[in-house]
Amino acid sequence: MHVDWSALGRVAAVSLGVTVAVVVVFTFGVLGLSRAEAESGGGSTVGRAQAALCFLACAAVVAYGIYLIVPQFH
Repeated sequence: MHVDWSALGRVAAVSLGVTVAVVVVFTFGVLGLSRAEAESGGGSTVGRAQAALCFLACAAVVAYGIYLIVPQFH
């Protein structure tokens, strides 16, 4: 049995990078929600839009990951 350590390292690096990116985008979504609650008027709309886009991006990454894992979706 042969393990391609280079490929395993690349997969681990990409997984770590995507995980950090999703956490950062989710954090920006939470920041947008807190900004929407703290400010009244125009700021709340911008904060909600920011949160919606960030959470939508996180959901898209999760959906793509599920698509890659489940063979019936191919």
